[in-house]
Amino acid sequence: MDKTIQFGFGRKMMALTLPEEHILYEIEGAPATEINDVAAATLEALRNPIGSPPLRELVKAGETVAVIVSDITRGWIKSYAFLPTILNELNSVGIPDEDIFIVIALGTHRPHTPEEDLAVCGEEVVKRVRILQHDGLDASQLTYLGKTTRGTEAYVNSHVMKADRIILTGGIAFHLMAGYGGGRKSIMPGVSGDVTIQGNHSIALHPTVGLGANPLCESGKLDGNPLHEDMTEVAAMVNPTFLVNGVYTAEGKFHRIMAGHWYEAWQEGCKAVDGIFGIPIQEKADVVIASAGGFPKDINLYQGSKTIDNAFMAAKPDGVIICLLECPDIQEPPVFSSWFRFDDIRTFEQAVRDDFSIPAFIAFKCADIASKLTAIVVTKPENAAFIKRTGMIPVATLDEAWAIAQEKMAGRADYKVTVMTHGANTVPKLKA
Repeated sequence: MDKTIQFGFGRKMMALTLPEEHILYEIEGAPATEINDVAAATLEALRNPIGSPPLRELVKAGETVAVIVSDITRGWIKSYAFLPTILNELNSVGIPDEDIFIVIALGTHRPHTPEEDLAVCGEEVVKRVRILQHDGLDASQLTYLGKTTRGTEAYVNSHVMKADRIILTGGIAFHLMAGYGGGRKSIMPGVSGDVTIQGNHSIALHPTVGLGANPLCESGKLDGNPLHEDMTEVAAMVNPTFLVNGVYTAEGKFHRIMAGHWYEAWQEGCKAVDGIFGIPIQEKADVVIASAGGFPKDINLYQGSKTIDNAFMAAKPDGVIICLLECPDIQEPPVFSSWFRFDDIRTFEQAVRDDFSIPAFIAFKCADIASKLTAIVVTKPENAAFIKRTGMIPVATLDEAWAIAQEKMAGRADYKVTVMTHGANTVPKLKA
C-alpha cells in the first residue's frame, strides 16, 4: 500500500508517494496548548516560580535591576508580551522604572536600531526604561570574571555586573551546538565578550584535529555536552537572580512561561520543549526526507542548516538525506556562504579552527555532513552551483531526489525511510 506525503517548499508544497511498508517513522511535533493570556501566565509564573522564591521576595526598593533581553534575531520569543509584567512586578515592591534597565543580548550581532528596540521590547517598555546595547568588542564595557575549567576567559557586560539584581529573559528551543537555547545563553553568548564567545563556541569542534565537529555538541543534548557545560560555568559566575523564559507551540504561540531559578526553571523548560519537539526513535533510517516546513524556515541555507542537521541525526552513517529547501536567498548571509570555498573537508576544518566564528562552524558542519553520507537538496534550479560547492547534490524536484536515493540503495528491498515534514523544529533522539 502506498502513502502520499506532503512537504513544505517555500510557500508551496511538494508531494512524494512512498510504499507504506518502507516508512520507518513520520516525525512530527506533539500538539501543545496555547496560552490565551500571556500577561496573566507571566504573573502566575513570577509568583509561583520553579526552584526559587517569588521574584517580589528577591528584590527590594533601592536596588538596581538589569533585565537581559534577546535581540531581533530571536524575534520569535515575543519579549514584548511578557516584559511589561516583569516591570510592573518590580514596581509593586518599590523598584521604579528609573532603577531598571534592559541590556540587549547581542552576543556578536550588530546593535539594534531604535525601530528594532521597539519591535523587540514593545512601545510601552521603550518609553519606560533605559535600553542598552551590549558590545562584546568594547573592552571598556566588560568585566573579567576568571577562567572556566575548559580555559574560556569569561568577560561579561559591566553594566550587568554592576546591577544589584539580574533577570534573564528569552525563549527555549533546540540549539544545534548547545543542546537547547535560552537560559544561560542570555549570559553566554548574550552579554559576553567576543573572546569568551569564540572560546566557548570553538568547543563545537572535535578536540582532535581532523575529526570535524564534536559529536557531544548537538541538538537536544545536555548531559556530557562540553559547550553547554562551559556556557553554564560562565553564567554561574554571574549568578543571575531570576529567569523568565518562554516555551512555544509548533505554530510559534506561547505554550508555557517558565520562571524561577536561572538553571532549574530553564531545565524544566527544556523538558517541555523535548515533550513537544524531541521525537524518540529506536533506529536510524536508510533514507531521511525532511522539509524545513516551508517559508521562512527555508529562506536560505543558513536557516536550512537546522533541517540538514536534524535529518542527519535520523539517518544511518551510510544513508541518504533529502532536504527540501527552496532558498530564494541562497547565499545570505555572506559571512556564512563565503566559507564554501575549500576543495576538501580537512582544509575547511583547519580554516575554521584558525578563524572560528559561528557562521563558519555552521557552514563547516553542513559540508562535514555531506562528506559522511549522501546529502541531496531539493531547491530552486538557480541554486544548483552553490549547493554543489557545499558538497551536497542539488535537484529541482522531489522525484529526482528519490530516484538518486533509490540508486544509492542499489535495488535493496529492505530499506527504511523516515519522513520529517517540520524538520527545522523536530529533533530525532535515538534511544538506547
